Amino acid sequence: MTIKPEPTAVGPRTPAGPQRSRNTDNVPPKLPPQSGLRGGNRWGDRIFGSIAVAAGATIIGAIALMALFLIIRAVPSLRVNKANFFTSSEFVTNDAENLRFGIAELFQVTVLSSLFALVIAVPIAIGIAAFLTNYAPRRLARPFAILVDLLAAVPSIVFGLWGIFVLAPWLEPVARFLNEHLGWFFLFAKGNVSLAGGGTIFTAGVVLAVMILPIITSVTREVFSLTPRGHVEAAQALGATKWEVIRMTVFPYGRSGMIAGSMLGLGRALGETVAVLIILRSAAQAGHWSLFDGGYTFASKIASAAAEFSSPLPTGAYIAAGFVLFILTFIVNALARAAAGGRVSGG
Repeated sequence: MTIKPEPTAVGPRTPAGPQRSRNTDNVPPKLPPQSGLRGGNRWGDRIFGSIAVAAGATIIGAIALMALFLIIRAVPSLRVNKANFFTSSEFVTNDAENLRFGIAELFQVTVLSSLFALVIAVPIAIGIAAFLTNYAPRRLARPFAILVDLLAAVPSIVFGLWGIFVLAPWLEPVARFLNEHLGWFFLFAKGNVSLAGGGTIFTAGVVLAVMILPIITSVTREVFSLTPRGHVEAAQALGATKWEVIRMTVFPYGRSGMIAGSMLGLGRALGETVAVLIILRSAAQAGHWSLFDGGYTFASKIASAAAEFSSPLPTGAYIAAGFVLFILTFIVNALARAAAGGRVSGG
């Protein structure tokens, strides 16, 4: 006897989850209304953007107007100049009918003193920044950093008086030793002024190095302190010493910051006026790129002749020299940006 199974009713199965209508499958979900912070008219973004653009345009416009003013005032004097402006070392503006001025010596003294100061200040500044961020205990690092930063608040005239009356006698034996034993090298050859008294580029460069030291140290210290902690800990986990950690993580990360700080210091050295005017001794002959030369920088020459600015043509001669300094600082900043890869800090 065969038992047949009872037939079961098979009907359409209903899904366990919520049902969706076929007419609403392709309809996009409704988004919540956008708030004023994420959409809408965005008045805050527009206002802030307009202010930012106006600020940038103001700076660019001010620089452009400054350059235009310098060019307009310098051109008449350059037209009546009876010497080569770029190669002559003369700067005679007493007679408006017989102007003879050039920037060769000014350029030489300015560049040589500034670069010499930079060579001295950069290694010391980097060493101080590395000490404050990696070696010094916290209770010592902060007071010492404040002490270094306070150097930037010292007036230029104080640095100048300290340099000529205190530092120059100490540097005179060093200058004589370098001149006697390394005089065959052009930087330490006999200059156009006497070593007695210390009124040379050598003394001015050392004073400028002290003046730009806090600027370079401050920027470099801030960049070093931003080194990612993970990079440092990774190097330490691999067994690196303190010096190896700094060399492999801190220095590569802070390279562009070190360059930016150095260029800021160089800009300060190029434009320094009072301290250099007090220290440098005027020379009767042109220099020959020796650290033991005297003379004037662009800024100190302009400051020393303020009494001659009553006549348009002699004034234009000094404005032309100032325009060259203006261009020189722009070139320095452009080179700094190129060397830093377009970055200001990090990387």
